[in-house]
Amino acid sequence: MPTSSVGAIVKAVPDETPEIEFRSDVTVELVRSSAHDSDVLFAARVSTQGEKTLDKAASGAEATDRDRGLINYLMRDRHGSPFEHNSMTFYVQAPIFVFREFMRHRMASYNEESGRYRELRPVFYVPGPERNLVQVGKPGAYEFLPGSPEQTALVGDEVRAVATAAYESYQRMLDAGVAREVARIVLPLTIYSSMYVTVNARSLMNFLSLRTKHEESTFPSFPQREIEMCAEKMEGLWKDLMPLTHSAFTANGRVAP
Repeated sequence: MPTSSVGAIVKAVPDETPEIEFRSDVTVELVRSSAHDSDVLFAARVSTQGEKTLDKAASGAEATDRDRGLINYLMRDRHGSPFEHNSMTFYVQAPIFVFREFMRHRMASYNEESGRYRELRPVFYVPGPERNLVQVGKPGAYEFLPGSPEQTALVGDEVRAVATAAYESYQRMLDAGVAREVARIVLPLTIYSSMYVTVNARSLMNFLSLRTKHEESTFPSFPQREIEMCAEKMEGLWKDLMPLTHSAFTANGRVAP
């Protein structure tokens, strides 16, 4: 009697399921950049100095008080286009539900790893014990408070159980010859993915104004903590590249120009 097509594909001894890893953090690395406060200055001054700015753009001279004043003026009066003449590429590892929030911001170029072309690694997010769990308030005015020890334990246990069962199901389908793009549909949003994000400073400021909670913000934001973790790391890297721009952003209420 001929062997069925599925039976012929199934491995006699399935490979051992990779060990599942649980994380409570995110990874953000600056891969490459062309971003400096001087990029803002020559882009702004071309409006009044034209070709004379070419020499200044290439000089790399140290910023003066006048330069600081110009950047602050541009930020304060929301002249935004000079802040677009730069580029930063970040590598981000985070759970997929965070990426879906990222991509609501149509302000960057994204390229994410594909579950169609590679077997996804068994790395899942579980909230750390410091993560607030209780939501209080109404839409637009939520407050998040710490959970009880019992709630914290429950969340951790449930996330681990669901992730483990889902990844084992994923592996069984792969072992049976099911295509990766089909097998992946059982995986939860807590699984980690990775992507490159390429953005300019103006767009990054817009992202930070919405995805970080900061006491100096003119307009308060209430981001989900997991995307805020990514935003905080991106801001720290950007601050080192463009300290004058970052300082003006904060001094003027963290409102994107």
